[in-house]
Amino acid sequence: MKSLKNGKDTLVSIENISSFGIWLFVKEKEYFLSYDEYPYFKEQTIRSIQNVKLLHGFHLYWSDLDVDLEIDNLEHPEKYALKSKCVNKKSNRIVPEKSLSLVH
Repeated sequence: MKSLKNGKDTLVSIENISSFGIWLFVKEKEYFLSYDEYPYFKEQTIRSIQNVKLLHGFHLYWSDLDVDLEIDNLEHPEKYALKSKCVNKKSNRIVPEKSLSLVH
């Protein structure tokens, strides 16, 4: 993660990685991403979790994990009813639950 200019704070950083999830600091706000809600971060290397970039001011991208999240997903999770329920450990591929339904 690089600062925009010397002396400037980064726009996104991983503040803590615990056995329950990760603490993410984005644009002066802190978010907790639990492994229950975001299973694709569980059992990943620290380096791959810390390698996050903020694109276009609202899009978070972990290139090592091929994970994309919008800040709106973190601020309004109720708008995003479809969530991954398991991870294929051999390929780290997200496998959606078979019977997901949208909440209206």
